Amino acid sequence: MDLDAYLARIGWEGPVRPDLETLRALHRRHVAAIPFENLEVILGRPVLLDIKALQDKMVAQKRGGYCYEQNSLLAAALERIGFTFSGLGARVRSGSESLRPVTHMALKVEADGEEWLCDVGFGGEGLLEPLPLRDGAEAGQGKWRFGIGREEKDVYVLRTLRSDGWRDLYAVGPEDRFPIDYVLMNHYTSTHPRSPFVSRPIIQQTEPGLRRMLVGSTLATAHPDGSMEQRVVPVEELTEVLRSEFRIELDAADSSTLARVYSSGT
Repeated sequence: MDLDAYLARIGWEGPVRPDLETLRALHRRHVAAIPFENLEVILGRPVLLDIKALQDKMVAQKRGGYCYEQNSLLAAALERIGFTFSGLGARVRSGSESLRPVTHMALKVEADGEEWLCDVGFGGEGLLEPLPLRDGAEAGQGKWRFGIGREEKDVYVLRTLRSDGWRDLYAVGPEDRFPIDYVLMNHYTSTHPRSPFVSRPIIQQTEPGLRRMLVGSTLATAHPDGSMEQRVVPVEELTEVLRSEFRIELDAADSSTLARVYSSGT
């Protein structure tokens, strides 16, 4: 892990120590700098989770990634700094009441005598900063508000406050997860025909006062009050939208491939 290159990528020039101040700063800067995206899947390439591949893509090439990539990169940085942490597996609840498989990665990090939920890879409704992993924890982050609830069998639920009340985002169990677990989850997420990530581009960026999302051909900007602007992005504008809205710059070959796939409606 090239820690200096990672810190430069997220724009952090301050000191780093295994404490809460550093953890908050890295989490906040990471979310602001590195967008959520599934373009490797759409471009027909495997999603690689080794540290060299993660650094090449998200640090050197200034691309983004989805949960396994983003949180694995953060974990590598935390390990270099000296944090104690473990991996978590989560069942996503947002958008459905049905029971879903464990397909999301998050982190449990120890700092200043407490355990914190860290997650830089959930996308549009994700955390901006760490949140205490305990029942009843609640915090405003930018103009968004998040909370933690505890259910049976030591399951903790991350929730967000919307205009119509609290909504569950995902539930994490008590079991520690390891890199090999994420290899299996990543294979399902990037290849299974029922995975939402194999059929359309999904690019998201969370900011303190708004969320930008490109899902399929629809570009949306969501605000904390529940309002949203949407428009359809034609294929000839796709490369520019990726650059201007999400700071993702593709080379000519990838732009051509993505345009072809995008036009096909897959």
